Formats: sequence, structure tokens, C-alpha cells
Amino acid sequence: MSEALSFNVEKRTGLGKGHARRLRRLDDKVPGVVYGGDQPTVYFSIDYRHVAKAIQSEAFYSQVLELVVGRKKERVVLRELQRNPASDKVLHIDFLRIREDRAINISVPIHYLNEDNCHGVRLQSGVISKNLTEIEVSCLPKDLPEYIPIDLEHVELGTTIHLSDLELSDGVDIVSLTHGEEHDILVVSVHLPRGGAVEEEEVEQEEEEDIVEEDEPTPDEDES
Repeated sequence: MSEALSFNVEKRTGLGKGHARRLRRLDDKVPGVVYGGDQPTVYFSIDYRHVAKAIQSEAFYSQVLELVVGRKKERVVLRELQRNPASDKVLHIDFLRIREDRAINISVPIHYLNEDNCHGVRLQSGVISKNLTEIEVSCLPKDLPEYIPIDLEHVELGTTIHLSDLELSDGVDIVSLTHGEEHDILVVSVHLPRGGAVEEEEVEQEEEEDIVEEDEPTPDEDES
């Protein structure tokens, strides 16, 4: 696991919607809260420019983060990001405090590798259909993967990959699979383009009909 992203935040005492609006409008700050881990809830604010940069990083959504509140450091994961529905600007952040001895549930991104070299695409005229872009896992913080790699290089046409086909590190479980086999959903597949098989059959049928028509004698040939 790579080094955690770190953010300096300011502890705040003012609460309520009015205080939050003032932070956003006058100070260009985003209000937030840290809770959990059998410790008191901490309310904070963070400069919006730091938030704007952080949300561009994949790790912000799926990895353990570090918040520096005064002299104290908190290890947290993102739990909720509230946005303005019109502007998409971040309005509020919720973080969950973690404990190293307790498993956490968090969605980890999938990295599809070697798509351009996929056997089923390059040699068999197939296309790749991705059903998932992230997978929720459960593990201790120390075992949290940065991403889940799926190598498509040797995947052939007609192949389907489900959650149960993925090999994860020891100590990392896929949450959906803990709920039963019916939750073993499709992750990615390689198949012919939509309508491709039908179009090929129609072309072959038309070619066969043309050959039959060429072999049939014309009326003139029958009378001669």
C-alpha cells in the first residue's frame, strides 16, 4: 500500500447550516466531520482548493487517508461527499475513523490491463464489455489494495469473468460473495459486437442463395 494522502484541516466549533454556509461563501472552506473508531466526533474545515485537488485522485475515494488536526493525526476513509447538484461543487465531507485491528468495507477501483492486446479483440474481432469499475472489499487497513488488476491480454472471445474468478490477496474478501452465489455478478466479458453474429449469418445465407441461383438453368436452357 502506498503512502497515505495527508490533509491539514482546522477544527471548528461552530455547527449548523448557517455556519457551514459562511465557511463556504466567506472563507472558501469545506466543512467536514470525522466519526467512529470509539472516539469523539471531530468537526473540521478544509480549504476548498485542497479538496478540489484531492477529488481528482483515485486514491481519495478508495484508500486510507491522513487528516492532521492540530497536533493530532487521524487515519480515515471517505464515507460521504456531498455536492451541489447544479455546480457539482463539494459542500461537505464525512470521514470514518479507522482502527488497525478492525476490517473496513470500501470500494476499490478495477484496473483493466492490456485491453489493446486482448486476444479476443485483436485476433477474433470481439469487443470488451465492462460491467463494473469498482468492487467493494472487506479487509484490515494494512491489507487494503490500491486497485484490483484484471489482465485481459490472453482473454479469448466468449469469455466471461465473474467476481468469483478474481484472485485477491490474502485477507481481502469481496463483500458481494459473502451474501451467496446469486451475488456472483459479471465483471467483464469479451464478445462479438452487437448484431455481429447475425450479420455474418445473413451474409453467408445471401452468398449461398446467389450460388444456387447461378446453378439453376434459365428457361431458355431448358427448352434447348
